[in-house]
Amino acid sequence: MAKRSSGLRFQPAGGERKAQVPVGKKQKLTIERLAHDGRGIAFIDGRSWFVAGALPGEAVEARVLSARSQVIEARAERILQAVPLRRQAPCAHAGTCGGCSVQHLPHDEQLALKQSSLAEQLRRLAGLEPDEWAAPLVGPEFAYRRRARIAVRWDVKNKHLEVGFRAAASQDIVAIADCPVLVQPLQPLMRALPALLRGLDKPQVVGHVELFHGSAVAVLVRHTAELVEADLARLRQFCSEHQAQLWLHGVGEPQADQADAALSYRLEPWNLELQYRPGDFVQVNALVNQAMVAQALDWLAPHTGERVLDLFCGLGNFALPLAQRVGEVVAVEGVQVMVERAWANATANGLGNLHFFQADLSKPLADASWARQAFDAVLLDPPRDGAFEVVKQMGKLGARRLVYVSCNPATLARDTAELVKQGYRLKRAGILDMFPQTAHVEAMALFEAG
Repeated sequence: MAKRSSGLRFQPAGGERKAQVPVGKKQKLTIERLAHDGRGIAFIDGRSWFVAGALPGEAVEARVLSARSQVIEARAERILQAVPLRRQAPCAHAGTCGGCSVQHLPHDEQLALKQSSLAEQLRRLAGLEPDEWAAPLVGPEFAYRRRARIAVRWDVKNKHLEVGFRAAASQDIVAIADCPVLVQPLQPLMRALPALLRGLDKPQVVGHVELFHGSAVAVLVRHTAELVEADLARLRQFCSEHQAQLWLHGVGEPQADQADAALSYRLEPWNLELQYRPGDFVQVNALVNQAMVAQALDWLAPHTGERVLDLFCGLGNFALPLAQRVGEVVAVEGVQVMVERAWANATANGLGNLHFFQADLSKPLADASWARQAFDAVLLDPPRDGAFEVVKQMGKLGARRLVYVSCNPATLARDTAELVKQGYRLKRAGILDMFPQTAHVEAMALFEAG
């Protein structure tokens, strides 16, 4: 892929105020380069156009989706002149479904785009790059997603139930016959679900449906009013035919239709099984998740007898494999119910050297008893907001090594700048291709003190 310049260029408007560009307007454009979210960028009449589905060097006809000041968001509706880089999108719904935005880019170019995004954020917000760039951590391009949320909406006027995925840049629902990024066991459910839901006596009470694959296949039905017995019987029959668990989500937490139903996923290299429930955070890409855990342990290089801190521990995705290699793991999570689930997972896997705590990790840790003790190493896996308050105090914890797993390069870069102030050096960084066919960037970084 051609070299991309850093930062975004916005042309000055100059002169008198221009009329607003109306939504729906079609415009012919020549695309100059890519934004980090995979959209093509064009410049015309002093405005910057961000065009979904367009590549650098292409001539396209784009339709305006939204306009604010000098920034126009649009979608390519016709490719007037394609570049050799473009590939035929493997999914028939590409460009309408909002899920996979860069299918028209070959996979190696998708990786280059994500690497470029991470590198630019580190340069722009932290003013540095790592001593070493790690190779991208990748898995299969397709059939990787083990969880999906299906949108459902009752059209009152037409007495019709819409079922599918949210459309790109709108609240419309796109009917999906096949989704190539779903794992194979979920494909038959995806195809059969619309007919099931439309055949219900009261389909209007269904809010959405979620599909899960792990140790078992599961279907979660979110309902906004009580399901009638006939509809509940239909859902049970459907799940029985597809050998799937049925979970129902009305008021409160999701509940299994059968009391003995359980969901879990395995971390095979460590012979671990982690139980979870619908609504818990679980990485959607099983193979990349497993490779990510292995790489984090390799980079952190924990030794027998060491004391390691795992922040934002969730279900124990990193904490349990760590506990097999060190003397003690202190694992901290903001949500109490997840703390309880992580503790249960440790117990079920026969690990007694973990200690779990609940704490709001967006606030200073001065009053936390576990934070007053020294650690040899730290692992962080925060949400998109990052871990700024935590990293401001990292130097006080005494850890010599730190691995930061990020789902947002901007907050990783911001937190990197703070870690450097705390005396750490960015030794290694690389992307994790957790969501192929999208521009979403996950990354891992290794820091060492001194």
